[in-house]
Amino acid sequence: MSFYYLSKEMSLALNDILGRACSYNKDFLREDISITWINYKSENKRVFKGFGTGINNKKMVYPASIVKLVYGLAAFYWIKKGSLLLSDEIIDAVRKMLSFSSNNATSFLIDLLTGTTSGPCIEGELWENWKYQRSIINDWINDLNWEELVGINCCQKTWDDGPFGREKEFYGDHNTNRNAMNSDSAARVLEEIMIHIDYQENDLNLRSFLKRNLNKFVLKNDSLNQIDGFLGAGLPESINLWSKAGLMSEVRHDSAWWVNSQSLQTLLVVFCNGEEYSNDTSFLPLIAKEVYEFNKTYIIED
Repeated sequence: MSFYYLSKEMSLALNDILGRACSYNKDFLREDISITWINYKSENKRVFKGFGTGINNKKMVYPASIVKLVYGLAAFYWIKKGSLLLSDEIIDAVRKMLSFSSNNATSFLIDLLTGTTSGPCIEGELWENWKYQRSIINDWINDLNWEELVGINCCQKTWDDGPFGREKEFYGDHNTNRNAMNSDSAARVLEEIMIHIDYQENDLNLRSFLKRNLNKFVLKNDSLNQIDGFLGAGLPESINLWSKAGLMSEVRHDSAWWVNSQSLQTLLVVFCNGEEYSNDTSFLPLIAKEVYEFNKTYIIED
């Protein structure tokens, strides 16, 4: 069973929204875009199971920095079960990974989560043990038994320039072991972070690290704000927004959660696969703006 109820009304609306968005650029093709959109009824701080829809939402693509949501959730679970001890350094690393998309912080956390380190190529039993350890996050994902996470691959670090040594070898021939996610899996992880964890005072508060400031003055002074050119740029400045973007030479992705009103909240994940999207800063804001406008008159089903 899906983690959200399917909505025919939202499905029709999303098809129209994507059709209009693609019509502005002949290079934008439906098959290159994956979307998961869910609306949630909320009441007295309780958020109910959402109604939603998707397009190409099962299609596996390279997630870029969206995978950091998975690594953040893994760190939370590791700490809860006592495999990691919460420290100021870990809090700082997770904050920088999610808030600023730091690849250095991500590398440090993957080392802690898996007991592996980067370095030159190794062979024999050492190499086999290293690969086994690095796959621990995937093993944990499988143990969660979440339908939406079946088949995803989250075992690689994220890079500024690319992997070297054992990290490059671990990618496999033709990058067959590259990280892979679909928009439904990203949505399920973001939903977990946003509404299913009852954060206590001394917990690693993942949700707080995803909160974004849409103030134009603040954004102007932060070139890495994960808003300009992403979903948040299509939303009103006054909106409460939590998000995590992913950007590299071949993709432009975003995953976002915002509050429309006291009774309606929205989760939207959009994956755009291709160099033409990586260089474009208008497509994702347009999708978010259209979804927000639709939700002004949307009445959630009971």
